[in-house]
Amino acid sequence: MVRILGLDYGSKTVGAAVSDPLGITAQMAETIVREREDKLRRTLARIEALIEEYKIERIVLGYPKNMNNTLGERAAKTEEFKAALERRTGLPVILWDERLTTVAAERVLMEQGVRREHRKETVDQIAAALILQGYLDSLSARNENEG
Repeated sequence: MVRILGLDYGSKTVGAAVSDPLGITAQMAETIVREREDKLRRTLARIEALIEEYKIERIVLGYPKNMNNTLGERAAKTEEFKAALERRTGLPVILWDERLTTVAAERVLMEQGVRREHRKETVDQIAAALILQGYLDSLSARNENEG
């Protein structure tokens, strides 16, 4: 089965999640802290290490659309990051609508009683897991419709 890496790309951090070997569930992996927004080398190197460690064959990258379905500055930066990932890793990168995933991730942490100052440590990983889980669920639904 194909293992998939889910990424929530931000200016300061990149949340990472990985699928289980069967491609059913997404698990939080880590938050990659970025030194500067205009520097990608270390971020890409860490992602490559995750790809190696988990034997990743595909990447799902959160795509930040505006609520009215338009694309803004973050979407353009995400498209540049997608191109850099594809060049560096040689893997297919799928853009996945991430609207409300960070909001949902914050809600999960609030419901679990995690204090505000500790939320930022895991919110990006949870957002990445939600992005990846949405993609995995869409694959599962598509397979059910075809089968």
